[in-house]
Amino acid sequence: MTDVPHTRGPVIGPEHPDFDTETAGYNRLIRHRPALVVGATGAADVISAVRFAGERGMPLAVQATGHGPAVPADGAVLVNTRRMTGVRVDAGAHTARIEAGVRSGQLVHEAAAHGLAPLNGSAPEVGAVSYTLSGGIPLLGRRFGYAADHVRALDVVTADGQLRQVSAESDGDLFWALRGGGGNFGVVVSMEVDLVPLARLYGGGLFFPADATADVLHTYRSWARSMPEQMGSSVLLIRFPDAPALPEALRAKYVSHVRIEYAGPADEGERWVRPLRAVASPLIDTVRDMPYREVGSIHQDPTAPAPFYARTMALRALERETVDAILRTAGPEAGAPYLLELRHLGGALSRPPAVPNAAGRRDAEFNLYSGSLVTSGELDRLRAAHDALHATLVAWATGGVCLNFLTGPDATQERVRSAYLPADYARLAQLKRRWDPDNMFRINHNIAPAGASASM
Repeated sequence: MTDVPHTRGPVIGPEHPDFDTETAGYNRLIRHRPALVVGATGAADVISAVRFAGERGMPLAVQATGHGPAVPADGAVLVNTRRMTGVRVDAGAHTARIEAGVRSGQLVHEAAAHGLAPLNGSAPEVGAVSYTLSGGIPLLGRRFGYAADHVRALDVVTADGQLRQVSAESDGDLFWALRGGGGNFGVVVSMEVDLVPLARLYGGGLFFPADATADVLHTYRSWARSMPEQMGSSVLLIRFPDAPALPEALRAKYVSHVRIEYAGPADEGERWVRPLRAVASPLIDTVRDMPYREVGSIHQDPTAPAPFYARTMALRALERETVDAILRTAGPEAGAPYLLELRHLGGALSRPPAVPNAAGRRDAEFNLYSGSLVTSGELDRLRAAHDALHATLVAWATGGVCLNFLTGPDATQERVRSAYLPADYARLAQLKRRWDPDNMFRINHNIAPAGASASM
């Protein structure tokens, strides 16, 4: 069963000593038990894996970092792309060609050598290609739009085992679907993306104590609405563990962590941030002029793999009443078993791109994300707590979700559908029938072919 012809990378079955390493992702809540793993080193290995799966009627799954798995890849051919890490920057054209296993931090590093920046998200360890295929909300998305808005071309292996070069000129329908439609239409082995001329930014974090939480959230609510599009921001409510690795000021503390990313002069950024600094004395203030290569330090997202459960929803507005509801449910006295993030959207994220794509839900002012570490036997209790939070806030919801934040067992067909406008989802389902009629690529945020049910 492990004889996949014409592969250069390792082909590993369940009895191989490296099987657990090859199948493990960042989110350990979902553990894959595929029939075999192909450790792809390039497009040729991916072609061989797709043809092997197709000839046997097997599903095929793809994993680069495993940050956002939806379902286990049990019984599937799992293509691990982490060995495909090529990056080629064209400084004159302000573009980069990236392979399927490239992580965002690597792309930031390569672009920074030329005074350029990609439209990356908050976590340097996330796969740059998979993030973009699901839309991609950049830290500077209010200024530049979705990462998917800045894809120029893709190389994709479709379900028939063919490598296709796809762009607006070569196949407009497939190009539209791939940019925002997730991994439903093939295995993207590389893509060409825009870079922006940005060597520095004004950014960092303000960590406020628990007793300032209400003032911080209400100030942030009105402050965010007054910001120019060059300002990206979010606020995280979290109770930190009593861990020696943390700064002493944060250990075992509940804090509101306001994150700042301003794509403009530092003196302008300092003036914009002044009202937030005036709310209370921060426990820690890291906001400063920084080289863009250090952008991953702003959110300080964890890098150690762990099992976690998460939910997300898009908010049409953040009103005073919304903030009050959040404080009651997730404030310092609520004892909520989750962290909560509000990420400011709008600006260019609310406008259609120059070349249309499937990332069409552009009606939210904020994205809300809640997440919990999962210990044994706790999933049902945590799920109920997240359900209660989201039920409390549904009055301000758009009814949509951002695909980038949709993960784990609650990435249901209904929630995947809500990531798209109804007409866009219908178009995606029709294109799925054309490009993947047998739903080979269903171990993901699955869009079932039109006229068929999803088999996940």
